[in-house]
Amino acid sequence: MSLPAALALRVPAPVLARCFWRGLFLQAAWNRRGMQNLGFAFAIDPALRALYTQPERRREALARHLGFFNCHPYTAAAILGGAIHHEEKAAAGAEPASAAISFKATLQGPLAALGDGFFWTALRPFFGALAALGALLLGWPAVVAALLVYNAIHLALRAGLFWTGYRQGDALVPALARLALPVMADRLRVGGAALCGVAAIAGATRAEAGAHGGAAALAAVAAGIGYLALARGVRLLPATYAAIAAGVGGGLVVFHLRGSL
Repeated sequence: MSLPAALALRVPAPVLARCFWRGLFLQAAWNRRGMQNLGFAFAIDPALRALYTQPERRREALARHLGFFNCHPYTAAAILGGAIHHEEKAAAGAEPASAAISFKATLQGPLAALGDGFFWTALRPFFGALAALGALLLGWPAVVAALLVYNAIHLALRAGLFWTGYRQGDALVPALARLALPVMADRLRVGGAALCGVAAIAGATRAEAGAHGGAAALAAVAAGIGYLALARGVRLLPATYAAIAAGVGGGLVVFHLRGSL
């Protein structure tokens, strides 16, 4: 089959939407042997049914996607889209059937690290700190709003990654590089630290209402020092332990001086 004829073979848009929807449940069948393999096979199955009309070829295609797979559940959407891209070509005879599996094996590790660094250690903590601050200042509606915004962002990114993988295949890598997610993650971490400091000030201010002393001023100083330390490259975990120790120690000193102990 000629290449133009091969490129004419496409998965219909409604089927792509079903694949993306199923990809949201990637970890529902997580297992120790293949990890996310069952979820991935379940997600890509509608596309394989559209591409391979012969039962035997469809079974072969599904079987090769039952191999080991493990990635960040959000960035895995890009691999799912890219795998469909390669299966379209394989179904038309434009490339070997192993191309989709090579694509998955090559990118699952790097995209797992990218997803962990951006979503788990930056975006989610940032919105967690934002929700905590909002709860102190505005009450529970702020928590709901933070959850809605976080999920809107992460779902939009998942949809964009899926579509980019499907449209561009192997060209997905430079497209991801242009997003500069690690740079955005660094900024979100610093912003999250700043929000935690503001939340500490807000909490101290509320606790101090009707009391004596400078708890709010002490919290402000501690938050400022912590922010500057993180901005200068101090590692987050040691800084957190130091802040906890300083807070507990400072609280004990204050209570002792006031005769609370």
